[in-house]
Amino acid sequence: MLKKKLRKKILKIREKHNQKNIKIDFNKIINFFKIENITKKNIGGYFPVNFEVDDLDLLKNFEKNNYKISLPVIKKKFQMDFYNWTFSDPLKINNYGIPEPEIKKIVYPDILFIPMVAFDKNLNRLGYGGGYYDRFIERLSRKKKIVKIGLAISSQEIKKIPINKHDQKLDYIITNENIIK
Repeated sequence: MLKKKLRKKILKIREKHNQKNIKIDFNKIINFFKIENITKKNIGGYFPVNFEVDDLDLLKNFEKNNYKISLPVIKKKFQMDFYNWTFSDPLKINNYGIPEPEIKKIVYPDILFIPMVAFDKNLNRLGYGGGYYDRFIERLSRKKKIVKIGLAISSQEIKKIPINKHDQKLDYIITNENIIK
């Protein structure tokens, strides 16, 4: 099935299954970090839209636990960067209708929470088709080691994601039901 058709199908499934705004338990992630020895404290999150898994409570808890958090800002030519953000900072709406931080200080997260349309057990992710995260991950990976964690609801899992040479594999996928590594 072509990525475009697959996206359309899974987005309908995600909307149907995430009407109640499913969230992932903060303690589940903290315990996972301990087990996997993930000790870095600089997290890149996202502002959830279109029935994505809501990571805002997670980010709020991380901020309370002295983690630095950041959100992406979409740039020209399908690029994006992450900028420092706290819950007391204002957000502005970009051209896609997604809230993003006012541009202040660019940061390079050590841990990246990544939204997705679909995923498979091989840690492949299907995004919206713009390649923003793939480009960002490729660029950031040249500078430093990052932990790439996809957040999803379990109903977004499919048997096999069609991939190409530009698609970036994730390190982990955390859903409301399990953790894939």
